[in-house]
Amino acid sequence: MTGQLLGNVLAFGRVLRGLGLDAGPDRMLDLVAALDHVPIGSKLDFANAARCLCVRRRDEMARFDEAFEIFWRKPPEGATTLDLRSMGERRKLRRPAFTSAPPPGALPVPEGDAPRGDEPPPLLHLTLTWSAQELLRRKDFGELTGEELATVERAIHRLAWRLAERRTRRLRAGDGSAIDLRRTLRRSLPRGGEILDWSRRGPRTKPRPVVVLADISGSMERYTRLLLLFLYSLTRGLGGRIEAFLFGTRLTRVTRELEGRDPAEALAKVARTVSDWSGGTRIGETLSEFNLRWARRVLGQGAAVLFISDGWDRGDPATLATEMARLQRSAHRLIWLNPLLGAPDYEPLARGMRTALPFVDDFLPVHSLASLEDLGRHLERLPADRPARRQQTRPRAAGGDTA
Repeated sequence: MTGQLLGNVLAFGRVLRGLGLDAGPDRMLDLVAALDHVPIGSKLDFANAARCLCVRRRDEMARFDEAFEIFWRKPPEGATTLDLRSMGERRKLRRPAFTSAPPPGALPVPEGDAPRGDEPPPLLHLTLTWSAQELLRRKDFGELTGEELATVERAIHRLAWRLAERRTRRLRAGDGSAIDLRRTLRRSLPRGGEILDWSRRGPRTKPRPVVVLADISGSMERYTRLLLLFLYSLTRGLGGRIEAFLFGTRLTRVTRELEGRDPAEALAKVARTVSDWSGGTRIGETLSEFNLRWARRVLGQGAAVLFISDGWDRGDPATLATEMARLQRSAHRLIWLNPLLGAPDYEPLARGMRTALPFVDDFLPVHSLASLEDLGRHLERLPADRPARRQQTRPRAAGGDTA
């Protein structure tokens, strides 16, 4: 395929990427190859081929159909090429005012919004109040375009992580209250054994270990890749102070797979290791396996637990409540990271989330670069003392429909 049609197909791909669809160069090359086998005169066949290649989720179909109809419709006589670069932004911005003269940076309104009669089509004047970098820092991971996704991946890889210090049982030379008798006697030897001052020892501190349990079920699919990059960045930044587990319907330890120097190779190893991508979620059964097999091994030395999930669960709520209570007792601090919490109208209505929430010490969002930066500051300021927790001998699960 060559000429104007090829240019139009590539331009259509840029429109879809601007709407957040998976229409990267590889997808568009596949579409170009598919058009050799699809009758170009059939608009329906062409639309179905493009939809199969560029639409991954049900909620993307409406955006694709609207973009396809506007982009590939027959223009009226005398009309110029329609610029759809702002189509995705119109959904998120308030309706702008119309102006009579085209200001700098103005974009023509699509044909469906033009006034009736002989009046010229109005022009949109978009006023940007935030910088592009600030918008990208706060943009939800699930709404990123292809180009923005690559930028965010590089930014996550550059994040610096530091953990709060914990006090160990060992002592070291310092200004503490304990007397270091051995060091005191050794320093007195040059003076014939006469003790003129006392050497002392103070508490030794180490970074607090972290255990991460990340949900990779179908409801978390649009966040999975960036959260895996977050896990890789956390593993590289904290060295051997982190243990990582992924779960859907089963639990998989991926600590060793994330230790490589190349992020692409590390994520490829994780993909080969985990077998239950984008499936269902049974948080209670997964936690039961973790508490039975791994808790004693990885939750020592005052480890903090990061639990990443949206709270949608198909398992037994009573089991979830029991295992969450056990996990909270074993951890220094239980931090639940929910990507949906970044939405201003979010409420924890899912049954799994409501069941687990009483046992969570910190409930934080993890949906954007800004939320990851806030998480880094939170981990650096973790208190040394365990939070006061209510004793619950028989946890009760929240009622309601299955989330």
